[in-house]
Amino acid sequence: MSSSKINYVEKYRVWIWVVSILIPVVVALLFMVRIPNVAPLDFLPPIYASINALTAIVLTLAYLAIRRKNIVLHEQLMKTAIGLSLIFLVMYVAYHMTSDPTPFGGEGTIRYVYYFILISHILLSIGIIPMVLVTYVRAISNLFFDHKKIARFTFPLWMYIAVTGVIVYLMISPYYG
Repeated sequence: MSSSKINYVEKYRVWIWVVSILIPVVVALLFMVRIPNVAPLDFLPPIYASINALTAIVLTLAYLAIRRKNIVLHEQLMKTAIGLSLIFLVMYVAYHMTSDPTPFGGEGTIRYVYYFILISHILLSIGIIPMVLVTYVRAISNLFFDHKKIARFTFPLWMYIAVTGVIVYLMISPYYG
């Protein structure tokens, strides 16, 4: 690897760590904040669940584009997927800053299934942040061999997060007040 490419990647290393730590910490802190005198944003859950579904579709299209060697389309779709994830995050936090948590009302085995999906979704959504950022930086650094090595893990995890986000919404939606 040339020294200019190493410097390019090193330049982003600190930012990747900062963003990867800051996002989950800020989200956790904002979950403890309730905006007073604001009506609950009850209309947001189906919208951000739809954004998760759209993200899964965009990720699939991006995968198909790169398999067909359409690098320009792949890049555009991946930037779209990142943008959709950011929009999801803003809406998700806004909803939780204006609304009380909705308890899952299912009983028996479905309750364990729900919590397994929910907990794995949350934990992986934290872990995917540095993976997406590293994958992206390797691509914009023209380190395509290294990009492909991590993308093999980033893609299925990100897809799992997007799909389970929709599943969690569908499972809890009957219990929204």
